[in-house]
Amino acid sequence: MTDTTTLDLGPQARIVARLAEGIPDARLADPTPCPEYAVRDLLGHLAGLAVAFRDAARKDLGPTTDTAPDSAALSLPDRWREELPRVLGELAEAWRDPAAWTGMTRAGSVDLPGEIAGAVAVDELVIHGWDLARATGQEYAPDQGALRASHAFLLAAAEDEDRGGIYGAVVPVPDDAPLLDRAVGLSGRDPGWTPPTAP
Repeated sequence: MTDTTTLDLGPQARIVARLAEGIPDARLADPTPCPEYAVRDLLGHLAGLAVAFRDAARKDLGPTTDTAPDSAALSLPDRWREELPRVLGELAEAWRDPAAWTGMTRAGSVDLPGEIAGAVAVDELVIHGWDLARATGQEYAPDQGALRASHAFLLAAAEDEDRGGIYGAVVPVPDDAPLLDRAVGLSGRDPGWTPPTAP
């Protein structure tokens, strides 16, 4: 794991917000690289995790930090176009507090060190940003600091025998592939994924 405690989540959060802004309503039912999620489900998941990890950073533990990651996808708020950028901004601001990265906190119904919770939040923004971009045909260039942190986190997770079911099986990617492709493969996704063509 690389040191993430000085990483500003703001640039990556803004990239995800811009991707969401570029999604027309007609694309909300489209498939994504997450087989169980359509675009609307992925947006709902992002809105929910932004709130959960914002509160984890603040050590404001309760219902928002107790939702298990394998629970049903959160429904997309009616005013998601206003709410998602707002909660992504609040997420980034919460992790600018050095205290967020220290001590213990809780997210996804799991107690974990603040530094690990922050790394998970970064990884979620990077990988789900890729998911959104691929699903909706948008260009994607993640924040490089966030990408490096995500890759380091996923590499450590891939080498953990207790990896669990949060991630799919690692998809082999050449060692000389772009760092984003290597991170995507470590997350259990095929970097070459494209939306299925209509019959």
